Amino acid sequence: MNRQHNHKVPRATDKSLAFTAHEEMGLLDYVMKCLDGISRNKAKSILTKGGVTVDGRTQTHHEFRVQPGNVVTISRHPRPMADRTPHFDIVFEDPYLVVVDKAPGVLSMGVGAGSLNMKTLLDRHFTDTHQRCTAHVVHRLDCRTSGLMVYAKSVEVQQAFTRDWRGTVTDRRYVAVVDGVMDNDEGRVESWLKDTPNMKVISSPTNNGGKHAVTTWRVLERAQAHTLIELKLYTGRKNQIRVHMADIGHPVTGDGKYGRQTRPGSRHCLHAIRLAFTHPVTGEPLFFETPIPDYFMRQLT
Repeated sequence: MNRQHNHKVPRATDKSLAFTAHEEMGLLDYVMKCLDGISRNKAKSILTKGGVTVDGRTQTHHEFRVQPGNVVTISRHPRPMADRTPHFDIVFEDPYLVVVDKAPGVLSMGVGAGSLNMKTLLDRHFTDTHQRCTAHVVHRLDCRTSGLMVYAKSVEVQQAFTRDWRGTVTDRRYVAVVDGVMDNDEGRVESWLKDTPNMKVISSPTNNGGKHAVTTWRVLERAQAHTLIELKLYTGRKNQIRVHMADIGHPVTGDGKYGRQTRPGSRHCLHAIRLAFTHPVTGEPLFFETPIPDYFMRQLT
C-alpha cells in the first residue's frame, strides 16, 4: 500500500501553512519535510521562536512526536511576539503559568525599589494584557545568567511546583563557556555548598553543614582557550554551577566572583537552555529549549 503524502490544509492567511500528518515522526524532521529545502538550522529557529503549532498548541520541542491526524501549522517567519522586550521573551503562557527566556542583567525577583526584575516585568505584562494575576517565583537564576524560567500565576500553582520540584521538573540543563580546555569529555561534581556572610558560596567535598549538590557536564566544543559544555543539575543550589566549575579549575568565563575578573559590565557565559516539566494543573508534559547565545560562540573563536 502506498504511503499517503502530507495534505496541505487551506488557511485564511498566507503567513502560515497547515499540514495534516499521515505518519509518525519527530517534529523537527516533519517541519523540514513540509518545507522542502529548508535548512536544519532554519527549521530549529522556526520551532524555537514559537512558529509551529500542533493541533493549535505551540510546540518548541524538536523531538516531539507528530502523530497521524495531527494538524501542524508552520509560520516560516514568526511575527515578533507582542510580549517581547529587551529583558525577556515569553516562550509559553496559559492561565496558570508563564515560561520566559530571561536576558542577562535581570533579577529573578525584586531586591529593592526600582530594581530590574522579572516579577515586576511580568506583573506589568499581566496588567497590560488585562489579566487579574501576579507572578509568583518558582525558581531563580542569577542576575547575570540568562535562559528559561517558569513563574506561576497563583500561589496554588506555585505551591504545586515547590511541593514536588524534583518530581515535577523532568529535565533542566544549562550551557556554559568555561575557561581553559577540558581534557575529559564528561564528568560529575559533587560537594556540599554553604553560604557565607560575604555572600559567597563555599564548597567542601565533605559535609560542612551546607547543602548537598550534584552537577554533571559534557563537552560540546573545544577552542584554544575555552570549552563549551552542557550541564545538568540534580540539585538546585545557589551558584551551584559557578562554584562547581571553579572547583574543577574551569570557572565560567566572565564570572569574576568565582573565576577571573572581567571587564565591568560583561556577562558571564551561563545560560539555562532547557526546561521540561509536568504541568502542575493539566498534567501535560512540557518541553522548552532555546538556542545557545551568539555571545557564547564568539568566546570560542
